[in-house]
Amino acid sequence: MKIAVINFSGNVGKTTVARHLLLPRIPGAELIAVESVNADGGHGAGQNGSAAQSLRGRQFAALQEYLQTIDSAVVDIGASNVEELLNLMQLYRGSHEDFDCFIVPTVPVPKQQQDTIATLIELSRLGVPPNRVKLLFNMVEATVSVEEAFYLLLAFLAERPLAAVNTACRMRANEIYARIRGLSGDQADLARLASDDTDYKGLIRQSCDIAQRLSLAEKLATHRLASWVVPEHDACFEALGLVEAQAPPCASSDEPPPDTARVSTIADFVRAEPASEQAPRAAP
Repeated sequence: MKIAVINFSGNVGKTTVARHLLLPRIPGAELIAVESVNADGGHGAGQNGSAAQSLRGRQFAALQEYLQTIDSAVVDIGASNVEELLNLMQLYRGSHEDFDCFIVPTVPVPKQQQDTIATLIELSRLGVPPNRVKLLFNMVEATVSVEEAFYLLLAFLAERPLAAVNTACRMRANEIYARIRGLSGDQADLARLASDDTDYKGLIRQSCDIAQRLSLAEKLATHRLASWVVPEHDACFEALGLVEAQAPPCASSDEPPPDTARVSTIADFVRAEPASEQAPRAAP
């Protein structure tokens, strides 16, 4: 399964959705970041602590070639690269079909809802059918319904159903993401943090050092936050209704693979080019 996480707007939680919601629940998926500027300072690790692979929107040729060589990927498209990537996707006719699903996170702020509408319109112009575009309602307050928080977006979709809407695809704001930002490995693995059975309260009682007590208290708080967010992610992922595309197994052979089959990372597909060279843009 190959999923693009996309929105013209920044600050809607694309990286959180890609890294913490989707990646752990799609077996064997690679995390690919399409970015030039990212407000959170980086995407951190992919599955098993491996670093996320990254490229820029103008390198879409390398991305669409690389996607043909792997079975599963989560592609996190940074806001500063969305327009360029969509323009190039238009030139590579049919390349949107490389993605099984486009997930569009959105938040209640009216500006972000307007940007979300613009994103849905552009995906529709590209030829992406509504059943392959799924909204994810992010940063929803506990006391406010999705219908109330996203009235602007939902009113638009009532007239132009350009995406699949399931109000159960929702995530609340949670301090856990700020706590683990920039971390990698087990320190950023929400499932591991949630299943941590360390008796932090017992350790706090045994310690006479204030600094150590504070450190243990922070770990306890992180565990509690993770214990809430993991079931929430499970429910949200189920509500997305993603169905794993079954690919036929690669034919086995006793022959050694040819040199052309040795590509293992997206960097191998990125052609050497002057830094100032720009990819062609679609006509307006």
